[in-house]
Amino acid sequence: METARHQVTSVEETEFDHHEPLPFWRRYIFSEDHKVIAKQYLFSGIFWAILGIVLSLLFRIQLAFQSAKLDWLRPILGDWIDSGGKIHPEFYLALVTMHGTIMVFFVLTAGLSGTFSNFLIPLQVGARDMASGFLNMLSYWFFFLASVIMMSALFVETGPPMGGWTVYPPLSALPQAVSGSGTGMTLWLISMAFFIISQLLGGINYITTVINLRTRGMSFSKLPLTIWAFLLTAVLGLISFPVLLSAVLLLIFDRHFGTSFYLSDIYIGGEPLERMGGSPVLFQHLFWFLGHPEVYIVILPALGITSEVISVNARKPIFGYRAMIVSMLGIAFLSFIVWAHHMFVSGMNPFLGSIFMFLTLIIAVPSAVKAFNYITTLWAGNIIFTPAMLFAIGMVSFFISGGVTGIVLGNSSLDIQLHDTYFVVAHFHLVMGAASAFGLLTGIYHWFPKMFGRMMNNTLGHIHFWMTFTGIYLVFFPMHYLGIAGFPRRYYAFTSFEVFRQYNDLNVFISVAAFLTAGAQLIFLYNFFHSLFWGEKAPLNPWQANTLEWTTPIHPGHGNWPGEIPPVYRWPYDYSKPGAMQDFIPQNVPYSQTPESNLPNENAQISQEKIIEAQNFNDQFKHPV
Repeated sequence: METARHQVTSVEETEFDHHEPLPFWRRYIFSEDHKVIAKQYLFSGIFWAILGIVLSLLFRIQLAFQSAKLDWLRPILGDWIDSGGKIHPEFYLALVTMHGTIMVFFVLTAGLSGTFSNFLIPLQVGARDMASGFLNMLSYWFFFLASVIMMSALFVETGPPMGGWTVYPPLSALPQAVSGSGTGMTLWLISMAFFIISQLLGGINYITTVINLRTRGMSFSKLPLTIWAFLLTAVLGLISFPVLLSAVLLLIFDRHFGTSFYLSDIYIGGEPLERMGGSPVLFQHLFWFLGHPEVYIVILPALGITSEVISVNARKPIFGYRAMIVSMLGIAFLSFIVWAHHMFVSGMNPFLGSIFMFLTLIIAVPSAVKAFNYITTLWAGNIIFTPAMLFAIGMVSFFISGGVTGIVLGNSSLDIQLHDTYFVVAHFHLVMGAASAFGLLTGIYHWFPKMFGRMMNNTLGHIHFWMTFTGIYLVFFPMHYLGIAGFPRRYYAFTSFEVFRQYNDLNVFISVAAFLTAGAQLIFLYNFFHSLFWGEKAPLNPWQANTLEWTTPIHPGHGNWPGEIPPVYRWPYDYSKPGAMQDFIPQNVPYSQTPESNLPNENAQISQEKIIEAQNFNDQFKHPV
């Protein structure tokens, strides 16, 4: 492919060139530096992850210990603990709603993509910053505003939103349906509107930066797989999030302006609702047109991060680089035409259902390509088991095990039996929740030295991995059996159903495993914050990786490189190359410097180096630093 348009290096572009120091609030709060904004997303994501986990533990207590008295929670939850010492049934639904919303949108979307797209795109493509630092700053503060509004929904008198994280109408469209459908639901909708604006601003920036601001020599065929993943994720968000915004706005109209986009033939207290003519199924179509690409909006960045970390720590080139790119393109395309497999039980035409079933099963092909390529990269590699590598391998494990059950649910005849059971809960928590969370943790452990200039503790990282990896399987694997037995999701209590009492011990087991898994995250939090201040100082390139971010100073300023941006001559996965002096060759090392390991086609590229060097000379002549 054609070489990207290069960037000039001028005094105006970099803070390294004797600029006046910025005040604290411009440097660390309303910053336009992509690295600072990435850290803001990271710390916000950690906060939301803690809250999301705590909410999940509250409803696991209710499910496992239904005879236990929870009066000790009354100082925190107030009247949501009833007179019998139990969590109020409506508040249980609020816990499920807020947990799903927080983890899917505020942790796995904003926390994962917002952190690593911001941090890595300029560094790995060779850019001073994002295309628009101001829009990048706005994207975070719209996210922060959405976070404040969503948090406030937890404290309104009528209760948090109680419509499930999918907020299906009519439960969410009628304020009188349940207490949480009042102010709490309104705040949820407003928060999501601001959240979507944030994601759109960020996505525009990511796409523009990758296309226009690559350094000299950085063609698309030399991009790291992380950048391909972030680019496709941004494209997915840019196309699908506006559809959710339209769904949210129409729901606001139904709630407050007398319309009936989603309301039809509803009776309240025996009296028909005056507004009718709409369809709640319309909302499902609009929601899942975002909802299924959303699965890949959270999983593709994790896959890109995993590709990079596995190659670095296996000391091998990634197997099937072009096949990995094509598989991500296939996943991105197919994710837009399979949304209705979430709606097999909505009464859709069986013929239409068969089409969505066929397309759903096809998406397993590019997913399998990625899984096999990871396994082949690991095969016979000189593997270094860093914490990041362990979490990357764990991510592949969850991606495979969760993906296999996705094939089961993609079959409409089976899905009709398993829909809204714990089988679905187990499936999406493995393939979407756990796999994406492990991608996030992989990125934190791997790029922590570049983000903060210090090393995390490897021993604590290993303990964190094994406790979390084991705990997640202990939590979600048994749920498959519960789902096959017909155990329904979102139920507040099961003791009143004789057929389900036999599974109470398994529910207790799952909840105990959930508490142990949550406890393991305390190890991570200690390791993260202790290393942030007192960790061992990081060397320039601790993992001996090839990508450009490791060519910057240990503490890069706003502008990333103090002088000229290094040009790129080769792809990012030259590890353990036969004949090479070292087992890694960075992207900015010309082929003319490695004649002992060059392949015939690489020797032919030496002539291109003179063109790049000429561009460097011209830029320095026109724009002296």
